[in-house]
Amino acid sequence: MEFRHLGRSGLMVSEISYGNWITHGSQVEEDAAFACVRAALDAGITTFDTADVYAGTRAEDVLGRALENERREGLEIFTKVYWPTGPGRNDRGLSRKHIMESINGSLRRLRTDYVDLYQAHRYDYSTPLEETMEAFADVVHSGKAHYIGVSEWTAEQLRAAHPLARELHIPLVSNQPQYSMLWRVIETEVVPASEELGIGQIVWSPMAQGVLSGKYLPGQPPPAGSRATDEKSGAGFISRFMNDDVLTRVQQLKPIAEQAGLSMAQLAVAWVLQNPNVSSAIIGASRPEQVHDNVKAAGVKLDAELLKRIDEIVEPVTERDPAKTESPAQRP
Repeated sequence: MEFRHLGRSGLMVSEISYGNWITHGSQVEEDAAFACVRAALDAGITTFDTADVYAGTRAEDVLGRALENERREGLEIFTKVYWPTGPGRNDRGLSRKHIMESINGSLRRLRTDYVDLYQAHRYDYSTPLEETMEAFADVVHSGKAHYIGVSEWTAEQLRAAHPLARELHIPLVSNQPQYSMLWRVIETEVVPASEELGIGQIVWSPMAQGVLSGKYLPGQPPPAGSRATDEKSGAGFISRFMNDDVLTRVQQLKPIAEQAGLSMAQLAVAWVLQNPNVSSAIIGASRPEQVHDNVKAAGVKLDAELLKRIDEIVEPVTERDPAKTESPAQRP
């Protein structure tokens, strides 16, 4: 495993991290979830990402129990706050009330006294940014989190939050966006702003919800039991990639992966890690073998000619619109 700084902070993270968005507590049985975490640890992964909303808080609980007997100082545990975790009007968002109550719930479920990174899972248009950042400052200054991050924030939002973080003496060090060969909306605005501000990307879905593994074939139905057939497994996210134009071009990447001595999944993960602003790429798994395969992307260097050939193949189906950094559904 290779390690990188998270933004311009001193925190080192494994360049491949393990996430449990749509697996632990829902899609994957507990024994399998524990086996995947064990495989990640055995492969040298030290960075684990979750969120209070995943599987209705159950994902945090499963991860906490899976890591309970590990040396805490040797791990980087990340979680997030924003999406609803209860029926009440204050069980969501980035108000002071929800942040302060959510961090306590997350720490209890994760069986730890602190998280290394506490992230705003989306931008909250209904709460003053100052209130949110002051609440995060109290979380950090109370020792419940070491660093602060965000997820799917625009360049403008990052620029607004960064001076507040500096003023409050809290380290805003990361953003967690979707990023892959097929989804490059962060490249034109978010990445340049992040490089300027010292913020690193912890990217999710580097395999475009599994599409870049090559298992989905044009003109054929998705394999039974695959993510594209399971609403609980993010089928809504994968649907944007499930058309013959995209799937045909993904199949054209196979000779490139073979030339590089990589599986399709390894090529996809290695590709996002070529971006110097990416601190870590999150992988998920329902089986330990998937972890073993994906981690082989660590430390891989792809030459300029190979990267150019990838661009030529996927460019016609690549999404680059920076306006798609955030979901319109987030707005009030």
